[in-house]
Amino acid sequence: MIDVTRIPSNPGCYLFRNNQQKIIYIGKAKNIRKRVKTYFQKKDQDPKTRSLITAIDAVEFFITDTEVEAFILENTLIKKHQPKYNINLKDAKTYAYIELTTERYPRLLIARQKQEKGMYFGPFVSAVERDHVLQFLNRTFALRTCRKLPKKACLRYHLQLCTAPCIAAITPEEYDKRIRNIRLILSGKSRELLKKLRQEMTKKSQAKDYEAALVLRNQTTAIQHLQEHQKMQQRFTYDQDIINYQLKDGVVYLMLFNVYKGTLSTKNEYVFDCIPDFFDEFLVQYYSENHIPSEVIVPQKPSESLALFLSQKRKKKVRIIVPKKGTKKQLLQLVEKNIELTFFGDVSKMQALQHQLNLQEPPVVIECFDISHLSGTSMVGSLVQFRNGRPDKTNYRRFRIRTVEGIDDAAAIAEVVRRRYQRLLDEHAPFPQLIVIDGGLGQLNSAIQELDRIGLKIPILSIAKQFEELYLPGRPQPLQLEKKDKALLFIREVRDEAHRFAIAYNRLLRKKEVRASPNSL
Repeated sequence: MIDVTRIPSNPGCYLFRNNQQKIIYIGKAKNIRKRVKTYFQKKDQDPKTRSLITAIDAVEFFITDTEVEAFILENTLIKKHQPKYNINLKDAKTYAYIELTTERYPRLLIARQKQEKGMYFGPFVSAVERDHVLQFLNRTFALRTCRKLPKKACLRYHLQLCTAPCIAAITPEEYDKRIRNIRLILSGKSRELLKKLRQEMTKKSQAKDYEAALVLRNQTTAIQHLQEHQKMQQRFTYDQDIINYQLKDGVVYLMLFNVYKGTLSTKNEYVFDCIPDFFDEFLVQYYSENHIPSEVIVPQKPSESLALFLSQKRKKKVRIIVPKKGTKKQLLQLVEKNIELTFFGDVSKMQALQHQLNLQEPPVVIECFDISHLSGTSMVGSLVQFRNGRPDKTNYRRFRIRTVEGIDDAAAIAEVVRRRYQRLLDEHAPFPQLIVIDGGLGQLNSAIQELDRIGLKIPILSIAKQFEELYLPGRPQPLQLEKKDKALLFIREVRDEAHRFAIAYNRLLRKKEVRASPNSL
């Protein structure tokens, strides 16, 4: 079961990976958590979606500031990774330009290639986003769209979607003014224009000229929309890396975004102990083995010798920028936001669990047991381990039940608990900070008895399936937490993963038994 609780509710992109860590699907959403959750809640899925859900082993995410940015990033990632379950279309519209014609009353068009005539803006990664920008500009600036000027005004003029230069409803000077504004916007020089339009809109509103104010508001909306686009899809001809980090308890949590030709492409995560001059050392090690871009955006200035090293290794000058404001500062903050959600979202889960259970320390290592069988046959046990709030699949274990016949989940739990912790005791291996049992009070008491027999005192609880109640040693009544309590959601996540792992092993054994049966074909 995918851990939906660690996925943020921000806009962004989600990447599904299979058990070989290959990206099999990329999607975007205004709320990533809600969108991912729908995959596992909906029924009657089509065959392709069912196949996708079955293959999902892990979820990765990029957060963005807006849904528009998520759309642009999704397009880029799909083209880079070409996932199996995404639609694979060679769309001729992708990477096209917006053309401003050189006619007496210019038009905005979509251009596949640059020609000698006209002005071209782009290319745009997202065909839908490009079309949306084009529609916004045509609508809010009311440009002509007809190939030849007609002799009388068309329906677009009566719908106030065109200024009708064909009947001289707008002067050439006023039309040219609108064209100049559009050129500034498409060239990325919209800040002064935006300020001017807002001032004009305020004046029109105060003068109660609401119709003119509405026109100006629509123009402002178009500019803001385009600015969102330009933030993630910058029209640069050079590459960038954006690096940020956080320090916590002597550990460095660092994230690096690669931006190729102005398009956010990949992110890399690193965790290491904090040492003197760690940032310079990281940059040396990373860029000794990876591509060095033209520009590196960082939260602090590295040493001059390191900047010289990067330029010499690249054989071209490398600009190292510590932005104080503007778009590059926003990108640096975006990386920081990703660090917070990626690395520290799991810490809050462990802290919530520590608080609700009155534990002396956060449960960094949790082990959960579950039993699976089919009417008492092919009985197996599963153990899953969560470390730092995430599944640690290297420490998953499977058990074939040896000492129990028939349906007796409590006895089966006792066997797997005894086998697991007697072995850790014999090997002098570390124990978990918390044990979770999938079951009720009977399963919990069986596990506690086995721990007592081998002389271990480890915090332990069980979670009942029907009402999600938590049974704790020495507590006469179960602990009932709110359904959305972070601690309960975490325990359920651990329990669901143990259940999934147990069922998978049970099915595997049944298949083997069927194949081994003399009556099988």
